[in-house]
Amino acid sequence: MKNERLSTLKFFALLFILPGLAGLIVSAMISTHYLDVMPTKPVVQEMRTVPRNIHGTVVYQTVQEDRKLDEIEYGSVGVFLIGLVLGLTYLEKWGAAQAEAADEEESLTEIHS
Repeated sequence: MKNERLSTLKFFALLFILPGLAGLIVSAMISTHYLDVMPTKPVVQEMRTVPRNIHGTVVYQTVQEDRKLDEIEYGSVGVFLIGLVLGLTYLEKWGAAQAEAADEEESLTEIHS
């Protein structure tokens, strides 16, 4: 039963970590794209008045573009952190299970000696 719980914990850790990392990669790609195509001065006619600092360069975007990128960034970080906590919990429980198995094996070896 313990092995099944560890497997489930590992599955959920990966289920959150991998999409979190993918989201962070996507947000970095969007930021790089914004850096290439967005104006470096506000353009009121296009509603590009929201500044964003990307690698030391300020570009101006619309409110919707700013909100979209913020949601992707913060959502990805949140999902990744959930996966990270689950992964660390998995490693802690897996290490405890390995230590327990080693102790049992050592006890059996002493009994047979």
